[in-house]
Amino acid sequence: MAFVMISFLIWEAWQIDYGPKPVQPIISETPTVSDPSGDLPVTADNQIVDDGENSAEGVPLKTIPTGKIITIKTDVLALELDTKGGTLLNLDLLQYPLEKKNTVVQKIWDTIGMEAQPVDTSPVRLFDGSKEKLFLAQSGLIASAGSAGAPDHHENFTSEQDAYEMHLGEDTLNVPVTWTNNQGLTVTKNYEFTRGSYNIKVTQTISNQSGQSWVGRQYNQLLRVPYTDKKDNNFIRTFAGGVIYTQEERYQKIEFEDMAEENLAVETQGGWTAMSQHYFASAWVPPADQINSFYTKELSDWRYVIGSYSPAVSVADNSQHSFHSQLFAGPKIQPEMEKIAEGLELTVDYSFLTVVAKPIYWLLNKFHTLIENWGVAILCVTFCIKLLFFPLSQASYRSMAKMRKIQPKLKALQEKYKDDRQRFNTEMMAMYKREQVNPLGGCLPIMVQIPVFISLYWVLVETVELRQTEFALWIQDLSAQDPFFILPLLMGLTMKIQQSLNPPPIDPLQAKVMKMFPIVFTVFFLFFPSGLVLYWVCNNTLSILQQWYITRQIEAGK
Repeated sequence: MAFVMISFLIWEAWQIDYGPKPVQPIISETPTVSDPSGDLPVTADNQIVDDGENSAEGVPLKTIPTGKIITIKTDVLALELDTKGGTLLNLDLLQYPLEKKNTVVQKIWDTIGMEAQPVDTSPVRLFDGSKEKLFLAQSGLIASAGSAGAPDHHENFTSEQDAYEMHLGEDTLNVPVTWTNNQGLTVTKNYEFTRGSYNIKVTQTISNQSGQSWVGRQYNQLLRVPYTDKKDNNFIRTFAGGVIYTQEERYQKIEFEDMAEENLAVETQGGWTAMSQHYFASAWVPPADQINSFYTKELSDWRYVIGSYSPAVSVADNSQHSFHSQLFAGPKIQPEMEKIAEGLELTVDYSFLTVVAKPIYWLLNKFHTLIENWGVAILCVTFCIKLLFFPLSQASYRSMAKMRKIQPKLKALQEKYKDDRQRFNTEMMAMYKREQVNPLGGCLPIMVQIPVFISLYWVLVETVELRQTEFALWIQDLSAQDPFFILPLLMGLTMKIQQSLNPPPIDPLQAKVMKMFPIVFTVFFLFFPSGLVLYWVCNNTLSILQQWYITRQIEAGK
C-alpha cells in the first residue's frame, strides 16, 4: 500500500513537471476585433460604454495600462494603487519574507571560509503588476441601460495625494480616489486600512446629480495568471486557484482549467470569491445580507478572472448611495479569517479530511499559546494523538509480538512443507488458531489511524504559522527542509529500529523489500518540511518505546 501511494505521488509530480502541456495561444502582433469589455461581468441589464481605453483587455496583452501610481504603507502592508480604475497592485506582506537566513548554517559557512548561498529576504508579493506574475484586485460600477455611465476598472480616478502612510498612534488609514463625468455623476472609492489587519474595507459612494435616477451594480474581481513559485517545495503539492463559498454548496475549489472550460454563474446570499495559494489568499467579501452573483472568465494570455457583482440599486436624483465590500489579502491565519467571513478559513485546504484536521489545528494552536514554540507544540500534539490511540496501538503491538514469538515455528513449518504450498497454508492457519494469533491484528488498528496521520500531515503542510518558525538549534524554519538532513536520518533510523521489533515476513523476497522501506522513506523525507519530519521522529520514538515494552512482556510470558 505504501509503494502504491508513493508511486501515485511520483506519477502526479511527473505529470505536473514533465507531462503534456496545454498548447500556448498564438499571440498576433495585430490587435483583433473583440469585445472591449471582455474582463467585465456581464449582467442582463448592464450598459458597457466603450471610451476607447478598454480595448487593451480584449486583445492579447502587451503592456499593463496604468494611470498615476499611489503608494500606501501600513504596519503590515506595502502596496500600490493605480488611479486607472482604483486597482490594487504590487501588494507586499511586510512581515513575511520570501526566505529566512539560518544563523547556524551561516556560521558554518563562515567557519570554513566559504560564501553561503544568497537568501532573498524581500517580502512576499501577493498582488503583482508584472506581466509574468500578474495578479490584480479590481472593482467598479456597472450602469444599467438608460442610466448615466459609471466608472469600471478602466476609468481614470483622481487623488489628492501621491502617497499614504499609517503613522504611529494611528489605527486606521483612509485612501480615497474620485471619478466624475459631465453628466452629474460623482463616485468616490475609499480604501480603509486597519492597523495589524490584512482586511481592507472598500466603499464606493455614488453621488447622483444627473437629473434622473441612476440604476446599477458594483462588482469586485481578482484577475491573475496561474500561480507558480520556483521557491516552493516540489515535494509538497498544494492547491492554487480560484475558490468560492456559497450557502448552498459551501466551499468549492475552481481550477484554472475549469474556468477555461466554462464560465461560472452562481447566485447566493453572502458568500465570497477568492484566489488561493500555499500559505496566502486573497478574497473579495461582499455584504452577507444581499444576494450576490459569482462569475469566472478566461481572458487572453492565460489570464483568469473570478469575482462577484451585487443586485441592481436605484439611486434617486440628488441623493447618494454607498456600496460596501471587504478585500482580504494576506496569510491564511484561521482565527483571523473566521472573523472576516463565514468559511473563509477553509482556504486553508485540508481536503476531504477537514473534519479531522481542524480539531488537530485547534489543539496545535492551544499548545502554542501555552508554550510559544511551534516545534514543541508539534511534539505535544504527537504525544496526545499517541495517547488517544494507545488502546489500538497496544492491540497492534501485542498481535505483532505474538507473531514474533511464533516466528521460529512458522519457519519450521515452511521448511517442512516447502514443496506443498497448500498444506503449508493449512497448517499455518491451524497454528494461528492454536496460538490465538490474528495475522491481521497488527494491521487493522493502524488502518484506523491512517486518516488522523494524513490530517496531521495536511495541518503541518498548510499552517502558515509554521512558516519560517524556529524550533531549536539548527531548525530555524519548520516549513523548510532540514539544512543538515539530521531529522530525516533520525527518522530513517527510528523506522529501522521499529522494523526490527516487528516479525519479519516469511517470504524472503518480501523480507528484502521491507528492508528497503527505511531507505526509501529517508530519501523522501530529506526534502519534506522539518516540522513534518519532527512529527515522524517523535511518533516513531514513542512507538518504539511502546512496542519494545509490549514485546518484552509477551516474550516473558506475561
